Amino acid sequence: MHRGGLSQSRKVSLEILRSLMARASTRLPPFLLLLAATCAAVANAQLSENYYGSSCPAALLTIRTTVATAVLLDRRMGASLLRLYFHDCFVQGCDASVLLDDTPSFTGEKGAGPNAGSLRGFEVIDRIKLLLELICPGTVSCADILAVAAHDAVVHLGGPSWTVLLGRRDATTASASLANSDLPGPNSNLNDLLAAFSKKGLSSTDMVALSGKMPTDGH
Repeated sequence: MHRGGLSQSRKVSLEILRSLMARASTRLPPFLLLLAATCAAVANAQLSENYYGSSCPAALLTIRTTVATAVLLDRRMGASLLRLYFHDCFVQGCDASVLLDDTPSFTGEKGAGPNAGSLRGFEVIDRIKLLLELICPGTVSCADILAVAAHDAVVHLGGPSWTVLLGRRDATTASASLANSDLPGPNSNLNDLLAAFSKKGLSSTDMVALSGKMPTDGH
C-alpha cells in the first residue's frame, strides 16, 4: 500500500500553526484546533500544492468525495480522520507510518498505548488508496492521502481551509516505542502534555490554547 522513501516534515511550523489559530479560533471547538494545528508540518522545498496536477489530476477530487461520503455516513469520521493525521505527524513526521501494520522487522504504531483501540478511519484511507490505484497506479502516496483527507474532513465540518503541500513520500518503517513516548496518552497529566508539545517546538501557551478537552471518539 505504501510507496517507499524517507519520512519528511519532522517539525511543526509555528508560523502556519498560529495562522490557523487566528483563522479558526472563533469557529472551531478546541479539539479541532489541536488537530488542525498538527497538520501544519514544515514542508521541504520539493513539496507543491499542484504536485499531482499532471500525474493524477483526479486525485484531490477523489479524496474529497470519499471523505465527504464517509463523514455523511458517520459524522464522527471527520474528527477521526483528523486525529489519525495528528497521531501520524506527532511520530517521525507526516509520513503515513501510523498506517503500517506490524512486520517481522518492526512493531507498528497502531498498537501503541495512545492509539490502540481508539484510532479510526483506516478503512477510509484504504478506500481512497484503492480508488487512486485504479485511476493512477503507484502515484499518490498514503502520506499525501492522509494529509488531504484531514484537511477535507475539517472543511467538511465547517472549519478553516489551508494550503496542503503535496509530494510526501511514505515511511517504510514505524515505531511503537516512539508512538508511546511522543504521543500524549489518555492518562497524560499536565507535565506529560507540556513535555509532548515541547518536543514538537510548541510552548505551554500553545498547548493551553490548542489542547482543551479533546474527545477521542468515545475513548
